[in-house]
Amino acid sequence: MEKKKVPKRVQGKVAIVTASTQGIGFGIVERLGLEGASVVVSSRKQKNVDEAVEKLKAQGIDAFGIVCHVSNAQHRQILVQKTIQRYGKIDIVVCNAAANPSTDPILSTPESALDKLWEVNVKSSILLLQDMAPHLEKGSSVIFITSIAAFQPQVPTAMYGVTKTALLGLTKALAAEMGPDTRVNAVAPGVVPTHFASFITRNSDVRRASEEKTLLNRLGTTEDMAAATAFLASDDASYITGETLVVAGGMPSRL
Repeated sequence: MEKKKVPKRVQGKVAIVTASTQGIGFGIVERLGLEGASVVVSSRKQKNVDEAVEKLKAQGIDAFGIVCHVSNAQHRQILVQKTIQRYGKIDIVVCNAAANPSTDPILSTPESALDKLWEVNVKSSILLLQDMAPHLEKGSSVIFITSIAAFQPQVPTAMYGVTKTALLGLTKALAAEMGPDTRVNAVAPGVVPTHFASFITRNSDVRRASEEKTLLNRLGTTEDMAAATAFLASDDASYITGETLVVAGGMPSRL
């Protein structure tokens, strides 16, 4: 598929995207790179990091890869340290890492799964930003990747959805705390066929039902999510903070 031309809105910026070796995360890091940013790719496995960096460099993108399990304090610190050593600053942070260890109803979810959901989907982003805050440039942008599931959490992803609801509140709270120098927003993707969402998209009936919930009669693409994220990261969104941009083809999105 031929890449469409993209504007160069983040030229000279440095962007860190967590969980960015595949799916939506890779789509975002690729788009930011094509728009001119130097990008820091991270995920849990070295092999995935290396492969993603190679794909980005093949497109002329300045990409740097670091293994980072977001729940690991040392990994988070190394991510920040190595980025600063290499680039000297951070302009854009996209918190994309998420886990969904349980498809049980909330009242049947084991405590270990509740802990992991909270830790990966919410707490790790807060701790990462605590490490990054001193290095964020004036005019920087933080973006949380939440979910359409944040607005109406349902089985089989009910508790996952609730952690994504927490990110809506975190976006508002941190926009107040980190302004005026840093803008904080969120993107709430609808259903996007990635490995992470394969339980929805590999079953043709479930997939069709998901398509019918949209007004555009299709599922989202990683490019759709990346375009929205790049907009929020750029100066085109310089007067937008504390907001969640729902990119879900018109699926209902009210709390």
